[in-house]
Amino acid sequence: MSATVIDGRAVAADVRAKVAKGISEFTSEYARAPGLATVLVGDDPASHVYVTSKLKLSEEVGLRSVHHGLPAETTEAELLALVDDLAANEEVDGILVQLPLPDGLDQDTVIARIPAAKDVDGLTAASAGLLAQGRPGLVPCTPQGVMELLRSAGTEVEGAEAVIVGRSILVGRPMAALLTNANATVTIAHSRTADLGAVTSRADILIAAVGSPRLITADMVRPGATVIDVGTNRGDDGLVGDVDFEAVAEVAGALTPVPGGVGPMTIAMLLNNTLEAARARST
Repeated sequence: MSATVIDGRAVAADVRAKVAKGISEFTSEYARAPGLATVLVGDDPASHVYVTSKLKLSEEVGLRSVHHGLPAETTEAELLALVDDLAANEEVDGILVQLPLPDGLDQDTVIARIPAAKDVDGLTAASAGLLAQGRPGLVPCTPQGVMELLRSAGTEVEGAEAVIVGRSILVGRPMAALLTNANATVTIAHSRTADLGAVTSRADILIAAVGSPRLITADMVRPGATVIDVGTNRGDDGLVGDVDFEAVAEVAGALTPVPGGVGPMTIAMLLNNTLEAARARST
């Protein structure tokens, strides 16, 4: 293996430590801790695990977290009423509605109800618009975490050619905006891209976020490139990413593992977003 392995757990721990310090300072100044409200509808096992982890880490850094667990048969009107209540609550700085929602609940309608000032997941159209225009706002957690990993690895973003495989509103599109705002030259590739390997092999920075196990192979990677694997795919051999880790590690300059790469950064940046939302609302 020649690539440097980027330790997402260590970088996330550093972010959480900075957030904890910021929360302590905020609490001293405003006599309250920043507040994060989480909403989970239904009993999806993966969502339960994720929300439990969020609540645990929120407590560790000093956030005041309020969790609302709702049954799967919750109506859209009931869910929207709860979001409206949280939006009006001055002690709630961030609102996170855990996705996916059960059948019968429209994700876009629910997310749109969250005020941009409390949109700590960065998923509303208002948040996306601010990001697209390069204006201050709350940024989706996973792409923001990727930028932090690139900084920690010493990867030069300005002037770099970056290729993102995947165009979702969760990762691909906001990732492209962040990299563009950082003065990279960005290409978004996807399932309809002709000769994907020819596109990815140009990249100084290659980000795989498409949800296809080991899609990115060694011959698709430019020697010395920084490769960020956002994919999390469960198979017979456990959790694997979108990158063929062992093979690509022989070519890349730096590479994130799965697990232990991008994953820990998502919650760390959620905590950071909640602190930033509280600061913005208090000035």
